[in-house]
Amino acid sequence: MRLDTLYLWYLADPANPRPVGELKLVSAGKGVSLRYGPAWLNTGFALSEDLPLVDTEFLPPARLSADAQRAVGAVDDARPDRWGEKVIRFVDKPKRLSLMEYLYYAGDDRFGALGVSTSADSYVPRPGGPLPRLPDAQHLSEVVTKIEASEPLTELEARIIAGGGSPLGGAKPKALIDIDSEPWVIKFFNNEPVDTPLIEHATMTLAALAGIAVATTQLVPLVGFNAVAIRRFDRLAGGQRVHSISAGTAIRAATPAGTDLQLGYPELARILRRVGVAQGGQNQRDAHELFRRMVFNILMDNTDDHEKNHALLVVNPHNNGRLKLAPAYDVLPSNSGQGYQEFICGAHGRDSTLDNAMSECEAFGLTPAEAAQEVARVIAVVNTWQAHFAQAGVAEADINHLAAFIDGDELLTQRQGFEPAGYASPKPKTGKSDRAATRKSPFQP
Repeated sequence: MRLDTLYLWYLADPANPRPVGELKLVSAGKGVSLRYGPAWLNTGFALSEDLPLVDTEFLPPARLSADAQRAVGAVDDARPDRWGEKVIRFVDKPKRLSLMEYLYYAGDDRFGALGVSTSADSYVPRPGGPLPRLPDAQHLSEVVTKIEASEPLTELEARIIAGGGSPLGGAKPKALIDIDSEPWVIKFFNNEPVDTPLIEHATMTLAALAGIAVATTQLVPLVGFNAVAIRRFDRLAGGQRVHSISAGTAIRAATPAGTDLQLGYPELARILRRVGVAQGGQNQRDAHELFRRMVFNILMDNTDDHEKNHALLVVNPHNNGRLKLAPAYDVLPSNSGQGYQEFICGAHGRDSTLDNAMSECEAFGLTPAEAAQEVARVIAVVNTWQAHFAQAGVAEADINHLAAFIDGDELLTQRQGFEPAGYASPKPKTGKSDRAATRKSPFQP
């Protein structure tokens, strides 16, 4: 099956799908465009800031690197990432591997509330089975192992992964799973030097103590190793779905043409303050929490904090104040000690330092004194990480392995040497952050 045209649907209420528009394969097969349909133009909303309600064909970036594929705006978040693509290549074996095939074979239960259909008149996604259940976790892990090893699957195994094969982002083995009639993502051990699933569970619960809203996690013991399940934050009771976008999509959409792209925490904070949910000061609280997340990631050596490891929930689609910071996920030590983050932290780029984190604190709506107190709050929690991990069941050998990075000279010295009193006097304002926070949004119903 060659797919040059597909149709985008909105599935906030899956029982009543709404057509959004037409998707076309463009840019020599490396990109996917979107044109809103008449009904969506009349009653829909802009899926992201770079996709306003205008009757035109929105095209992906004109210049893509040799191996890059990108759909326009929020549509790009509806496609699978490296692991999902691997499952599609192994199980579905499409004759052509364009971005359109990956969008289609990701199936129905993808990130957010968008769906892809072969029909413009009715929602007809790629057929899939029911989600595996928690008792199937052991068998599901064995299927995942076979896919990683490129071993053939039985018909039963293919059906299991057809239901739970991950349309979500990320490179590591994972799948969708049903736990007590709720949708979760389950992540498996992948021959890492430490018990990564247990460590992720321990890190996420530690982050919660630092005032960070985290996705709910559950440890799943399997034969010989653990898995970790993460409850989906883009799903509500009754099967309702929440339109969601990645940080990368939000920042690209908000960046004017010809302006350098700043994929990082400060720019994401400015977006939250500008078009976040303002009711009750939620946008300011989200920006402050994002600052704590940045500091926590630095101090816990979580350097894999790239643009798709942060997400925004579009909770008020028809209003300008519509974005809310999604719960944190994929938060765990990277075992790298590389000294730089994947997401920009401040004036010194990606440097994993508290000085860098403090350098643009005004972008988060914090004075230097307020930001310093937030840093001190996170430091107090990170100082307990070894005891917390031990209580969570992490083996002593794994704690010692992680300590070489988290309690190594570079990060431990920063924790011990940070002095909040040194930031008592506010820095002169440049006006950049305030202008960014008040800029009019292109979102229009």
